[in-house]
Amino acid sequence: MMKDIDYQKIFHEIATELGDIDNLGEVATYIPELGKVNPAKFGIHLTTVGMNHFSFGDSDEAFSIQSISKVLSLTLALKLIGKDVWQRVGVEPSGSPFNSLVQLEYEKGIPRNPFINAGAIVVCDILVSCLNNPKEEFIEFIRHISGIQSIDYNFAVAESEKQTGFRNYAVANFMKSFGNIHNDVEPVLDFYCHLCSIEMSCQELTQTFLFLASGGVNPVTNEVVISPERSKRINSVMQMCGFYDEAGEFAFKTGLPGKSGVGGGIVAIHPGEYCITVWSPRLNPNGNSYKGMKVLEAITTKTQSSIF
Repeated sequence: MMKDIDYQKIFHEIATELGDIDNLGEVATYIPELGKVNPAKFGIHLTTVGMNHFSFGDSDEAFSIQSISKVLSLTLALKLIGKDVWQRVGVEPSGSPFNSLVQLEYEKGIPRNPFINAGAIVVCDILVSCLNNPKEEFIEFIRHISGIQSIDYNFAVAESEKQTGFRNYAVANFMKSFGNIHNDVEPVLDFYCHLCSIEMSCQELTQTFLFLASGGVNPVTNEVVISPERSKRINSVMQMCGFYDEAGEFAFKTGLPGKSGVGGGIVAIHPGEYCITVWSPRLNPNGNSYKGMKVLEAITTKTQSSIF
């Protein structure tokens, strides 16, 4: 175990040091509802596996977690059908934008990993096949594993995504032409847009994802979310694929498994130690939080807490 670290002090130091980058990056506007977010918002929450909490800024304000939810949909799919998930989606970094169609042509409708849009849509298709009421059962799964009953969808964001998700519809139909989408495209994409619209705060995300820092058991609820082996697998895919075509850069500079979302949130895991969430809505050109990436790099540098 790491020595006791004064994370509170470190958060204040980093916020001061990075103060001059507050206006760098752009809020996601291609989903109109996301463009309404105050770009100056900034929150951090860290929870250790020993249940020590450290927070800074807007850590209790809910925001659209977007692609961070793809980790949770993968978790549920692994619980339901196990390793059969990997027959339909790979575990390799994509090296391409999150909504790319190019690789699907070469690889005959099998997405590179479950965190690019195509892979997450396949996971949604798996859940639509397995669940009677996918949207209701998925949100109940998250409430159960987190112990937070107030977590919910933002239906305005979900509708905004559906109205502008032309490329996602193209991706889903393209994979269906290869036989890798088994259900009708419409209910699969409806479910996908809703899971991306889920709202949580930094504190709630950290509590929800803490199971990945503690061998599959959430120490907040003592819930066995998933086996230690699958927890390791999920962390591995996050390490390699959690930041689209910037995953290598994040691993190189920060050294933790993590997952970003275009709502400006990033969740990162130090297995055996802690889970941390950072939220800053301005995005870099790769669709990852500009300030969030810098904050996490600074935290692991100052605390020497990379997994490497």
